[in-house]
Amino acid sequence: MKNPLDSAALNAAIENVHRAGMPGLFAEVRDGDQVWRGAAGVADVTSGRPVTADMRHRVGSITKTFTAAAVLQQVESGQVGLDTPIGRYLPKLVPGERGDAITVRMLINHTSGLAEFLPYAYRMPVVADTRPQSLDDHRFTRFDPVELIEMGVTAPAVGAPGGAPGVYSNTNYLLLAQLLEEVTGTAAERYITRNVIERAGLRDTELPAGPYVDGPHSRLYEAWFGMIDPPRDYSVYDMSYAGPAGSLISTVADLNRFYGMLLAGEIVGPSSLAQMQRTVPVISQEGKTIDYGLGLHPMEGPGQGTFWGHGGTVWGGGALAMTRADGQRQLAVAVNMQRWNRLDSSGKPQPHPIDGALATLYGLAMYG
Repeated sequence: MKNPLDSAALNAAIENVHRAGMPGLFAEVRDGDQVWRGAAGVADVTSGRPVTADMRHRVGSITKTFTAAAVLQQVESGQVGLDTPIGRYLPKLVPGERGDAITVRMLINHTSGLAEFLPYAYRMPVVADTRPQSLDDHRFTRFDPVELIEMGVTAPAVGAPGGAPGVYSNTNYLLLAQLLEEVTGTAAERYITRNVIERAGLRDTELPAGPYVDGPHSRLYEAWFGMIDPPRDYSVYDMSYAGPAGSLISTVADLNRFYGMLLAGEIVGPSSLAQMQRTVPVISQEGKTIDYGLGLHPMEGPGQGTFWGHGGTVWGGGALAMTRADGQRQLAVAVNMQRWNRLDSSGKPQPHPIDGALATLYGLAMYG
């Protein structure tokens, strides 16, 4: 299982992603005591300022692992039941039969059947019909999480509670944030900061929902499937549309530290970690069926064991963090452009050289 880090190969692989069309990206790979950090391309296409591996970055849905861990801490302390109906805690937000049928676990693993609120918040129910203008319209919109939840709860259900496969939905995680607030008496962002981020000793990670990233960071270029050409910078953006479902700011080093500690049982206990690693089939936002646990999903490599982690996207930015089950091998990577694939006439994303180059980088980083 030991594949020492090949710095030259990793440097070439990250450079190839940039050459394939990604403005800039940076990564950290760990194998035991060995650490490789690399960066390629620019943080600003106008000035040519380079990206560096220590930049702070919006990491999108990687936030969900932090939120799930916080909820599991409350399960451990007896304040929350994993298989207790959410209606028992939040009867006004999920009323009636659905509140009785949807459990806390179903929210964490996306089997609640609750619809995604984002298309309703952005008034773009069908991607093919969208106007990129809706992204600009909401750059400084301060969304109310309760109103966003209501959009998801009142929209047509995407499945029966507990049904398989589940359907990935940010509505679930906004509800988990409200649950944390209800049982701890503290805003979810503050609770997660104190009990997950600070517990893990993450110095460059924060959970805001404001529009600005402090410290050295990249611009974030959104291509919106080729409809925004050239891609536009959305690094300044109010993140209240994502909240504790996707507004975390972090670094690749902090992400590797967090997932290493999580898989070592240092953020939640071993029994909670075992629950997090119980997976069900879930249809991702890209329409693929993935195995999904409680805020974690696995990636299997050829004979290299299972990696656990999460990916995430925001307007213009993305990240992936994966750690092998034994905690020895780790990858965290951040990219500064999103939705680079153009759509064909049926609305399906077309292959792009960036996809292959990223897959090569991930494979090399994780499996050697």
